[in-house]
Amino acid sequence: MLTQENSNQNFSSDSTDNDAEIGYPIRVYFIELAKMYMQRIRWHWHTEIEIIIINHGEVDFMTDDERIRLKAGQGILINQNIMHSIKPADSDCNCSLYSTTFHPSFLFGYGNTVMSGKYLAPILSSPVFRTMLLDEQDTVSAQIMDLVNSVIAVNMTKKYGYELVTKSYLCQLWVILLEYVIPQNIQKHKNASMTLDESRVKEAIMYIEEHYAERVTLDDLSAAVHISKSECCRCFKRALQITPIEYLMKYRIFKAANMIQKDDPHSHSISELAFAVGFNNASYFNKVFRQYLNCTPSEYKKSIRNDPTENSFHSIS
Repeated sequence: MLTQENSNQNFSSDSTDNDAEIGYPIRVYFIELAKMYMQRIRWHWHTEIEIIIINHGEVDFMTDDERIRLKAGQGILINQNIMHSIKPADSDCNCSLYSTTFHPSFLFGYGNTVMSGKYLAPILSSPVFRTMLLDEQDTVSAQIMDLVNSVIAVNMTKKYGYELVTKSYLCQLWVILLEYVIPQNIQKHKNASMTLDESRVKEAIMYIEEHYAERVTLDDLSAAVHISKSECCRCFKRALQITPIEYLMKYRIFKAANMIQKDDPHSHSISELAFAVGFNNASYFNKVFRQYLNCTPSEYKKSIRNDPTENSFHSIS
């Protein structure tokens, strides 16, 4: 995934790093949006397939070209490298969900070009398969959701051989996808591949994540993606419904709050913290921090000291 740390809501938190080292690229998360930064999963993308199942409440799932309202009993399957975000449908809603991610190479072995060409490419390279709405009332969706729930269960209990059982479930899921994607009964999306907006916004986001601590202007962002300033603004508005500078500010505040959580040496001084995340004015930094997190950096720091778990936020992107 992009350059943020994994949430400590991970069911497999006791062995995720070791699992990754031994070639087990499966992650299962239980996510409470109220505990996420700004109560949402921010815009991100990754090389893993992701399947989200709503546990409680209603959420808005967004890509650059669609917005889907999901409620308990529904979910969404997301193909590789699709930029997406999730937020509560209602600001007062207590939403939770399960997220299961896996790298498709795990199914047929790394470097197995015959199997991957026959079974992976039709889905990963499909020009129309970006997301798939899952609803337990639909027969195909129900089969997929049952298999995903089984993956969640075995990765929670971790009985001997759970990795093999997980792989078996995911292979069954993949066969269902092949039967669903390859035939012409799939409903084609209005955009057949990654949109130009999505491609440009991804480049701009990567630039922001690399240079957020520096002086970043709209000129810099538009130059980074080789478009005009006005077109850069239009791309962000169409894809993310915010401006490039708004995204930059939100990301800087995310990094600042995260540094406070980790007791980073830069966070011991508000002025130094402001400078470390790209602000050259501590007063303006305080104002923007309060705008997004409803408290000042000092108040946030105090709340973290009083109760590190209650006032911290998590991110899986």
